[in-house]
Amino acid sequence: MIPADILKKVRHIQIRTRRTVNDVLAGRYSSVFKGRGMEFDEVREYQVGDDVRTIDWNVTARTGHPYVKRFVEERELTVMLVVDVSASGAFGSTERLKSELAAELCALIAFSAIRNNDKVGLVLFTDRIELFVPPKKGKRHVLRVIRELLYFEPAGRRTDISMALDYLNRVTRRHAVVFLVSDFLDQQYARRLTLANRRHDLVAVAVTDPRELELPRIGLIELEDAETGAMTVIDTWSRRATRRYAREAEHETAERRRLLRRLGVDSIEINTGRPYVPELIKFFRMRERRL
Repeated sequence: MIPADILKKVRHIQIRTRRTVNDVLAGRYSSVFKGRGMEFDEVREYQVGDDVRTIDWNVTARTGHPYVKRFVEERELTVMLVVDVSASGAFGSTERLKSELAAELCALIAFSAIRNNDKVGLVLFTDRIELFVPPKKGKRHVLRVIRELLYFEPAGRRTDISMALDYLNRVTRRHAVVFLVSDFLDQQYARRLTLANRRHDLVAVAVTDPRELELPRIGLIELEDAETGAMTVIDTWSRRATRRYAREAEHETAERRRLLRRLGVDSIEINTGRPYVPELIKFFRMRERRL
């Protein structure tokens, strides 16, 4: 049996995301994500204006009249949520943690997918594969995915994006829409991103917190790297120290953005300190313009 407090939290996220799915993303999701290709539907008699390349020569030869093949888009998609659950996700200086924000965004994507009769799968990773939930349809399945996102207890603490993408490519052979959700506190993953982006429609979702970008002036503070345990002390009264911290954070963000642009990977940036819906709308509008 699932504890009542867990069910309550899952239900709360379902309610929070429902309006966005129905009112904000309705129609946009299906318009910007394509199916696996075109599948044969029927043959019909040739009409003026038809593309001669679609003529079915076998049927034409049997009947003595030109016939063309008709194809329709194969709409059904597989959506894979590849989510970083390393220790750095358990950080938040606002009303929610980065991991909670990631879970809510994934819930919104998952509900959008099942609204369009698509399958949803889940990969949770740290420096190892923590959990794989095979893609399925249906509301009950999505509620299980949300529960895992909220309450799964990972064994690892660090982040290995390359390993996660290798695993994704092994278990997901056919084309999928892949949302890679992480704070991207990792290195040397460009090659795996390239390979995954060639096989799938890959979207990178970068999750940050305001205090990772800028520190408040509150005196001496001790910071711990959640993934490595390394400690450092910063005097936030020192403008030099806080500016250096902000510059390094800005440099890392800029490097990630440049890498994703160079590889042609679409991205969404969400932050625990601001609403994420405007960022989603901006992403969907960008995809719509491009299509």
